[in-house]
Amino acid sequence: MNESLENVNRYMVTIDADLEELVPGYLTNRAADYRNMTSALKQADYDHIRAISHSMKGSGGGYGFDELTEIGSLLEQHAIAADYNGIAATLHRLQDYLAKVVVRYEA
Repeated sequence: MNESLENVNRYMVTIDADLEELVPGYLTNRAADYRNMTSALKQADYDHIRAISHSMKGSGGGYGFDELTEIGSLLEQHAIAADYNGIAATLHRLQDYLAKVVVRYEA
């Protein structure tokens, strides 16, 4: 299949090759964050969501995932406001991003 067709609806991210060994674990941890925040939302534990999302906001850009920084910021804002629907929608966005992100490493 044509590479451009394979990448439709994907999030393409170019990351420094020096981070190649760290990125898979980083993304695995963000998937765990998604699960933890989903569970916390069911319990209306907005403080827990705020803490996790604050960390995501701070780390995303450092790894080259600016979208994760933005998602983390939105989740944090929604958690502070105790906005259940905003959190749910943004968690869906996080899940979609993690399922579709494609990382390319560049020296």
